[in-house]
Parts: sequence; C-alpha cells; structure tokens
Amino acid sequence: MDGQYIAKYPIVPGHEFSGRIVGLGSSVTDLKVGQGVTADPNIYCARCDNCRRGLENLCRNTQAVGVTRHGAAAEFVTVPAANCVVMPDDQLMDASLVEPLSCAVHGLDVVGVQLAARVLIYGAGPMGLMLTALSSQTSATEVAVIDLNPERLALAAKVGATDTGLSALELERDEEYDVVVDCTGVPAAIQDGIERVAPGGTFLQFGVTPADATVAVRPERILMQEITITGARAVKRSFERAAALYLRRAIDPSDFITHRFRLDRFEDAFETFRAARGVKIQLTP
Repeated sequence: MDGQYIAKYPIVPGHEFSGRIVGLGSSVTDLKVGQGVTADPNIYCARCDNCRRGLENLCRNTQAVGVTRHGAAAEFVTVPAANCVVMPDDQLMDASLVEPLSCAVHGLDVVGVQLAARVLIYGAGPMGLMLTALSSQTSATEVAVIDLNPERLALAAKVGATDTGLSALELERDEEYDVVVDCTGVPAAIQDGIERVAPGGTFLQFGVTPADATVAVRPERILMQEITITGARAVKRSFERAAALYLRRAIDPSDFITHRFRLDRFEDAFETFRAARGVKIQLTP
C-alpha cells in the first residue's frame, strides 16, 4: 500500500482468495462449475531466463491477480485454471489463507530448517505467525518471536512460539540463533536480527521493505562465521503443498482471520487493516 508495492492503480485488489466456479473456458476439462477452489495468484511467462532456470517466482514478466490484473475484491474474478486447487465445501470459506501459507512454505524451503534448529522471528503479523506455526511443527526445538504488540505475542505463543518478547533483550536465552527471520521490513529489526545469527546460520529477509531501505552489515562476520543472508519472494512450487497443510489444519483459521466484512464494506475493512487491528481481515460476498 501507499506506493510501496508494484500494483498499478486503478485496479481491483485482492490476491488471497477462495470461491466457487461459476464459469469455465472452453478448453478446461479438469474443473467443474460449482466446485470450490483457491488459486495461486501468480502468473509466470515460462519464457524468460529465470523461468527457464526453474526460478518462476523471479519471473521477469510476472503477472499477479490483484496486483497487475484485477483481483478478488469483487463479485467475480478470472484466474487460469492451472492455478486452481479444489477445496472441500467445509474448508472453502477460509481457504484464502492458502496463498500466504504458501509464501511461508517457500520461506522454510529457502532456509531449510535443520533438526533441532533454534529459530528467531521478528514480527508476529500474519506471515510471522504462519512461519512460527510451521517452524514449531517441523524440526525446530526453539521458536522465539519478537513483536511490539503484546496481543500478537500471545497469539504467537498459542501457535507454537516457545518464547516471546517485545525485544530480543526480553527473550529467555541471550544467545544466537541458527535461523533468524525478519517479517517486519523494518531496517532496525533487520539490523538487529543479522547480528543474532549463529555461526553457520542463516538470516532470511521475508518482510517487505521500502525500496530505498538500507542496513549496515559487517562483511568480516559473514566471511569468518559463514553466515548466509538470503530472501524468499512469493510462491515457488509451494502452493499445492500449502493447500495440503491447510486441509490437515496445520494452522487454525480462527487464529488468523480476526475480522470479517461483507464486500460492500470494503472501506471499513481497509481502515481496520490500516489501523493494524487484528491479524487477517476477510471480505465475503
């Protein structure tokens, strides 16, 4: 929002969504009218050098529903059939969570959380909470979460955090972590997080920063302690796996969707988001 993203307005937003099929293209044979689906909003060209190298999420010509194409904050939305994943009726309403969950799955793919890893996450917003839940269910033995909002820290503990604090100084252990993830996009948090990576560990930039944001890094520490600094952008062959995790309730939708508005109350929903109230805000037809 506010000029920090690649959306070109005027455009209908909405790239995390689920719904019911009401029409099909003439060449679609594996879906049916009436089925419930969620959909990967990312559309890659399959022709550029990055796509050909298997880096579709870095496609040079990427399109995205709700970002470069009209999205789901409307009565109808059009998506490629190949991007759809069928959802059972009893889990359709909240299947909009699959898209952000697929981003979290890709993030863990990038860092490759090892057995007994110690993980530190900055930010207990939707993505930080999803990464907390997934990390705690994999092989991590410790998952610490930092956030300035006590209510979100309580939710982080509910979804699997073993320790929480308003700053790193409040955490129970004053040591380094094998994996440190920034989900805030705040340069001060990023700078602090990089300094808390253990030798041989990884720092993952997950939060979106302003394009001109900078932080200071000590190259000597990267060299002598073999620290990896990397990022995770969007979805990379992780949407179907995220759908499978959602269907087996790896996350509880009630922990994430805290507000629901009808579509004709879009402005109220948007103001709730801007005021940073709750976690995820859902629009319904």
